[in-house]
Amino acid sequence: MQATEGRVMYMGTGRRKSAVARVRLVPGNGQLIINGKPGDLYLQFNPDYLSAAKAPLETLGLDKDYDVLVTAHGGGLTGQADAVRLGVARALCQLDPDNRKPLKIEGYLTRDPRAKERKKYGLRKARKAPQYSKR
Repeated sequence: MQATEGRVMYMGTGRRKSAVARVRLVPGNGQLIINGKPGDLYLQFNPDYLSAAKAPLETLGLDKDYDVLVTAHGGGLTGQADAVRLGVARALCQLDPDNRKPLKIEGYLTRDPRAKERKKYGLRKARKAPQYSKR
């Protein structure tokens, strides 16, 4: 928790693939702002991305009580939306330690470890081999 100019603010960092989202929870009316743009505009009005980003707040019933201010970079929209979800969940744990149990049950506090596999030499991608020719 940090206090800036009399305002209480809760922070959390979320990561997914190569995306990083720094999330600040501020008492407000439920706005989602990502990189200075409204969340629905930034996430291209995709309902899956929007619901993923707001899921921890909706689980606790706090979606109309806090504004979510996000600085996101790296990766694509899927990774950034999931990074926002993790960051919001971590900030909510800072807000009240009792929030941890319902968020943990829903799986919002688990960092998704899946990332792109590196390309190996002699192959076209991580696992795709050149076409085999018998003769």
